[in-house]
Amino acid sequence: MLLTIDVGNTHTVLGLFEGEEVIEHWRIATDARRTADEIAVVLQGLLAQSPLLKNADVNGIAICSTVPSVLNEMREMCRRYYGDVPAVVVEPGVRTGVPVRMDNPKEVGSDRIVNALAAINLYGGPCVIVDFGTAISFDAVSAKGEYVGSVTAPGIEISVDALAAAGAQLHKVELMRPRAVIAKNTVEALQSGIIYGFAGQVDGIVERMAAELAENPDDVTVVATGGHAPLIAAEARSVDVHEPWLTLIGLRLIYQRNTT
Repeated sequence: MLLTIDVGNTHTVLGLFEGEEVIEHWRIATDARRTADEIAVVLQGLLAQSPLLKNADVNGIAICSTVPSVLNEMREMCRRYYGDVPAVVVEPGVRTGVPVRMDNPKEVGSDRIVNALAAINLYGGPCVIVDFGTAISFDAVSAKGEYVGSVTAPGIEISVDALAAAGAQLHKVELMRPRAVIAKNTVEALQSGIIYGFAGQVDGIVERMAAELAENPDDVTVVATGGHAPLIAAEARSVDVHEPWLTLIGLRLIYQRNTT
């Protein structure tokens, strides 16, 4: 089985593949203070709880990370605890098959390239990937499968925290769809502003990106992923498909490219 690990700024998502199917997954907090040994303890604890691994072992590992300090510890964890298991870390020099058409390709996060590879393989191009993470990233992939550019906006949690900190009578609320757009109380007013405000932002940015990306904007497939994708994608008219395991699928594809 292949273990895929996507280390984000806030959360780390782990997925276990049997062939092309995600058969097990976990979501944990990203902690830059964790050592390689601590990461191994957490990982082995999660794996030990899965009944799917009773008669099978991890025989491959693929990792991408937006947090350099965590990536260093992940490398050390693989070396010390999984030294006999082939491991692929997405970094410069690793074959992805995605040409990067940016002023400085090194500025592009590895997770974005991984997402681009998965999206182009699943849905073809051109496409826009909307990743709801710590930031909301909009990544443009051409019809030729090239990563051609991006838009980055503040994420939902960041915005909610800032609003609660700045407003004397405002506080953090549960992120859920309110009863109506026009709210009858403060909690639902905040929920409405968050849900429909971000949905409108997604639609507005995607519309402009699609106009630049293709002669016919309707040819652009819009793929949503990330922790808050189910909440916002359901209200955004521009989103065509929600793929929760987009990054993990991309990691599987990159692992195959670099080990076969």
